[in-house]
Amino acid sequence: MAKTSPQIVAVAPEESARLMRMATYASISVALILVLAKTIAWAITDSVVLLATLIDSTLDGLASLINLFAVRHAVMPADREHRFGHGKAEALAGLGQSAFIAGSAGFLLLESVRRLLRPVPLESYGPGLLVMAISIALTLILMIFQRYVIRRTNSTAIKADALHYRTDFMVNGSVILALVLAIEGWEGFDALFAIGIALYILYSAWGIVRQSLDDLMDRELPQEEREEIKRIALAHAGVHGLHDLRSRRSGIATFLQLHLEVDDNLTLLQAHRISDEVEFELQQAYPAAEIIIHVDPESIVPLEPVPKYL
Repeated sequence: MAKTSPQIVAVAPEESARLMRMATYASISVALILVLAKTIAWAITDSVVLLATLIDSTLDGLASLINLFAVRHAVMPADREHRFGHGKAEALAGLGQSAFIAGSAGFLLLESVRRLLRPVPLESYGPGLLVMAISIALTLILMIFQRYVIRRTNSTAIKADALHYRTDFMVNGSVILALVLAIEGWEGFDALFAIGIALYILYSAWGIVRQSLDDLMDRELPQEEREEIKRIALAHAGVHGLHDLRSRRSGIATFLQLHLEVDDNLTLLQAHRISDEVEFELQQAYPAAEIIIHVDPESIVPLEPVPKYL
């Protein structure tokens, strides 16, 4: 199977949609289990660092629920009102997730600072350690599956969801350390680690915002992918050059526009055949792509303005 980049393996649109739906169901299931377990552990221990992970898991569940609806909408085929599809629903979901995350981080910072100024001894740490061990195991399994889905769909929504759970994985490990330190030494370690978690959550939220804005603003594909597109097009014996390549992503769909330069003496039918053959090769690398190719006689190309960003 052709690759669109060193990380992404191209699959058919129907398979991408199926994998994305499965990933959202899996993340919601894991989030619900973790929220229940962490609620019980926090009620027993009164640990602010456990409260931090409880808030984070709750928001993960809400974000995953948003993703579920966004993905179901994003994979819908184009219709009369949305000729380019519904892929940008993923980016909108990413912005919604970032708002949830930033709000939770602000609350967590305030609560952690209050607890840092007035440390409270933990009543028990056994349930907290057990819950964190379960959280790490479940999160690791989910991360492996999400990575598999991302490699085959390059979905913005699933990437945003995966970012939450990568954060959770690191956070859960730090919570175990914080609980042990708080029990064995200074109670303030609990709040101190929670502050660090809140700051990392804010950093993660900014990453989601940036990626979502890139999709909404039709940012060009990465340079290595653009070079691969040009390589595929120029590999055809009938193509003498290429210019005005434009690209963008919207959900799982990729949109490509380019001009091919061909011999002046070709008939319209011959030029059209070359265009179709190049389009076929590009479609192998980008099964979900919408591709528009314009064919130009190579003698007139110098008369046309060629963008500097090609």
